[in-house]
Amino acid sequence: MSEPERGQWQIRCAFNAYCKRTLKNEAVNAQRDVARQQMRRVSFSDLTPQEENQLAVCDEYFTDDEAEQSFSVAGREIPVQLLADALRSLPEEKRSAVLLYYFSDMTDAEIAKRQDISRSTAQRRRTSSLELLKRYLEEHTDEQ
Repeated sequence: MSEPERGQWQIRCAFNAYCKRTLKNEAVNAQRDVARQQMRRVSFSDLTPQEENQLAVCDEYFTDDEAEQSFSVAGREIPVQLLADALRSLPEEKRSAVLLYYFSDMTDAEIAKRQDISRSTAQRRRTSSLELLKRYLEEHTDEQ
């Protein structure tokens, strides 16, 4: 082997050893992390009933049937049934745009892709739906 080839060979061997040492150290770190997680891990079957109850939350919205089910917004009372009726009054494509945006946290682009329309159309449907909802609620809130 000539001197330049020997130098390149030594550099290659040193780099190879460095890579192997790095991979071995990372494997040791990963095994240590897994061992730590397993020590802290608790099976659900090992939990007491009190500990299980701390993990769950039960929402109790509108459980009192005698209570008036409404939202107070800007000094106005909007009954839940009126809000549901307002949503039902929207055309299907506009209603789904509003529900996907506000309840599924989807962007206009995601809604557009899901409904196979342009992003600007999804945005227009959503904003026009809000205007229709506003008008419906203004008209029917006075009747209540």
